[in-house]
Amino acid sequence: MAIDVATVKKVATLSRLRESDERLQALAGELNGILGWIEQLNEVDVEGVQPMTTAVELATPMRDDVVTDGDKVADIVANAPKSVDGFFIVPKVVE
Repeated sequence: MAIDVATVKKVATLSRLRESDERLQALAGELNGILGWIEQLNEVDVEGVQPMTTAVELATPMRDDVVTDGDKVADIVANAPKSVDGFFIVPKVVE
């Protein structure tokens, strides 16, 4: 699959990127190079290879799911400039 200047221009427009017409040809070449690398990766035989998130075997640390003391409303809002009934009062930012 080859990417031409018209496709680069369309993708740039959809991405809300502004590129000069002189730069579009260079971008098309760069994107075609990236697609070439992807095609090379598609040729690699990965049959029997397990998916992994890291090259090092790590165990996920687990903790007990216990309820902790959560009654800290007064401590949390103590430093707030304004609060009412345990809620922060902030200025209106959207009209």
